Amino acid sequence: MKNLAVISGGSKGIGKAIVEKFASEGFDIAVCSRDIQHLNLLKIDLENKFTSEIHIFAADMSVKSEVENFGKFILSLNQNIKVLVNNAGAFIPGQLLEEEDGVLETLINTNVYSAYYLSRILVPEMKKAENSSHVFNICSIASLLAYPQSGSYSISKFALLGFSKSLRDELKLSSVKVTSVMPGATFTDSWAGVDLPEERFMKAEDIADIIWASYNLSNSAVVEEIVLRPIKGDI
Repeated sequence: MKNLAVISGGSKGIGKAIVEKFASEGFDIAVCSRDIQHLNLLKIDLENKFTSEIHIFAADMSVKSEVENFGKFILSLNQNIKVLVNNAGAFIPGQLLEEEDGVLETLINTNVYSAYYLSRILVPEMKKAENSSHVFNICSIASLLAYPQSGSYSISKFALLGFSKSLRDELKLSSVKVTSVMPGATFTDSWAGVDLPEERFMKAEDIADIIWASYNLSNSAVVEEIVLRPIKGDI
């Protein structure tokens, strides 16, 4: 039975790069996104390139019942869950006192509750593994420092980092590792339309590579936090 890597929000950007990395290393993949067309294209592409099986599931991770359905789908695969990457997220720029009503709720649901509910479903199974398994929570530089127009996004990412720290503490005596990943500006659709050269950003593959390297440490070590920034600093 192949090991399984679970990635939420994995049809594009950082999530897609992580999916491709683990598939290239021989993992089967369970990946969700709201866009089933992107998922189907991803499945075809990766199964043509690699020996991995790509299990796709359409879900809006801001909705609790859909998160739970994705979790149940994963458990139904009866595979050894070695990696969970809580990557599903949304970015809505704005200022706290001026943003539209409901923005905070939308971002908390997407960026925090999705990781909380999916972890509650899958981590108990991951704890049963003979060797270590690993949870990666894709936080943000905005988890560490608020910046102009970060508004409720920064609140949600601070909360996600708090969740990740709490989960790490609770799982210290288990075989499940927990890593908080704080990427800075990465060249994805979130920056579409910005008048800056591509080389000013990190590549999504950079995030995938550092996650893979962290996963490959011995069972006795864990990278608790990863902070990555563009070489010239934040944008």
